[in-house]
Formats: sequence, structure tokens, C-alpha cells
Amino acid sequence: MIPNAKLLVSPSPHLKDRVSVRRIMFTVVLALMPATACGVYLFGLHALWVILVSVFSALVSEFLGYRAMGKRFTMDGSAVITGLLLALCLPPTVPLWMPAVGSSFAILVGKCAFGGLGQNLFNPALVGRAFLTLSWPSLMTRWVSPLEGVSTATPLGTWKSGGGYTSTWDLFLGNVAGCIGETSALAILLGGILLIALRYIDWRTPLSYIGTVGLLMLLLGEDPLFHMLAGGLFLGAFFMATDYVTTPLTGRGRVIFGVGAGLLVVVIRMYGGMPEGVTYSILIMNAFTPLIDRYTRPRVYGTVRRKWWERKK
Repeated sequence: MIPNAKLLVSPSPHLKDRVSVRRIMFTVVLALMPATACGVYLFGLHALWVILVSVFSALVSEFLGYRAMGKRFTMDGSAVITGLLLALCLPPTVPLWMPAVGSSFAILVGKCAFGGLGQNLFNPALVGRAFLTLSWPSLMTRWVSPLEGVSTATPLGTWKSGGGYTSTWDLFLGNVAGCIGETSALAILLGGILLIALRYIDWRTPLSYIGTVGLLMLLLGEDPLFHMLAGGLFLGAFFMATDYVTTPLTGRGRVIFGVGAGLLVVVIRMYGGMPEGVTYSILIMNAFTPLIDRYTRPRVYGTVRRKWWERKK
């Protein structure tokens, strides 16, 4: 032993990366820019105002929430992502007070009420969207066609009412009615590929999520491409189901999360009253994340995993 040696004892993590939370958050914001730009181009200036109001409200709400908790507010970018994601999954026709109220609810109830960044159980942006949908359903289901602004139904709404499938090409490019940032699968995919390439998100989650929806819809006699590209599946799979805080930590757990969320989307779309199910599929699976982490945690090196019947009750 080295005489008079001093040992530093500290909690994990013991290995740290140079990539900071702030850098990851603003990279995610950058990855959302193609979908954001596409939404503003397709739905006009009002969509831009919805986005700006939502982000501003999220920042103000987090500042006030942290002050109320006696915590220091730092511009780490998490509130910007919450406000931006909420705006992108809102109809382009909503009045401006709705993104303000939704972002405030998302931050104060979905995030600060649990203790702040890293402690929330549910995805804050989806908490805000679910709150707005339940509170003002008529305003959350007013859709307009891109560029023209004429009232129309979404592709999933048309399908649900028996109107058939929308062109796959239109769904891929975004030439359909829908939420501000959900219509163009191409724009979302560009951002998702960037995050996967930088290894900021795990490819297992979006692949298992989208793949489960496509496979089950194929088995049920539906058009799998339509259901994979329509609605908010791509946005949810790449930017919400991959959230660090509210989704599993292990690779196996992320696959289980994606499969479970995909199954819920299919059940809601096929047998529920709503044409879409991405929001509630992710929120429900968020609740199962601690349980998934518990049963998929890796075995400690040098130990032997006991059989389930050998474990103490």
C-alpha cells in the first residue's frame, strides 16, 4: 500500500463524458428544425407563433417553478425541447393561449411537481398535450389542409371513418392535414438519423416502436406503410419514446418499451374511439419504465442470476 494515500469516495457515475446535458438538449432542438421548418412552411405564420409562444411559456414556467422550489434555474435546453415538442404536436389552428397553457401545465405539473429535470415519471410535452386534449377536445381536433388552409380531416381521421388510405408519398413529404410537426415523415426522419448517428438516442426504441405497428397492422389486414407514416408515430418514436428520463435504460428494456407502445397504438387505432394513439401509448409505457428497468438490469459481474422460483418473497 502507498503510505498516506488519500482515497476519494464519491457516488456514481464514476466515468463521465464531455458531452453535457446542455449540448444534448440543443442538439435535439437542432434535430427538430427540419420538422419545425416544414410545419411553418405548410401551415403558415400562425404555426410559427404557436411554436414561439409554447417555447416562451415553457421557459417562464420552469423559471417560476424552480424559484418556487428554491432551486437554481439554468438554461439547459430541456424546457425549450418541452415547449417545442408540445407545439409540434398541436393542430396549427389552435388559439395562442392554448400552447401557453399547455406548456405551463407540462413544465409545472409534468416536470417540476416531480422535482425537476431527471426526476419526472412522464414525458412533460405529452402530459401537456394530453391535458389540452382532455380539456378542449374540439379545439384540438380542428385540422386544415397544408398551404391552402381549408378545413379537412387528417389521414387517420379519414381512415377511421371508412374513407380509405392516403397516398404514401403525401404522408412521407407532409402534404396532409395534421399537427404542426407531425405531417412530414421525411423531415422527422432527418432529425432522427442525426441523433442516432451522434449516438444521442438508441435506434432500438424507434425501430421496435414503428416496426411493431407496421407488423401488427400487416397481420390485421391493414396497410402497414400508411399506419407507420400517418399521425404522430415518427415524431413520438424518435423524439419522445427516446427520452432519457422517462424510458428504460437498458437495450432490452428499450425494445420492450417500443414493442409495448406499438401494441398500444394498434389497439387504440383499431378498437378505440380515437384515430390516433401515440400520446397515450408513450405515457402508459412511461408508467412501466421503472418496472422494465428492474427486470432488465444487467447481471453484476461475477454473480449468478437466480431462477425466479429461488428468489425470496
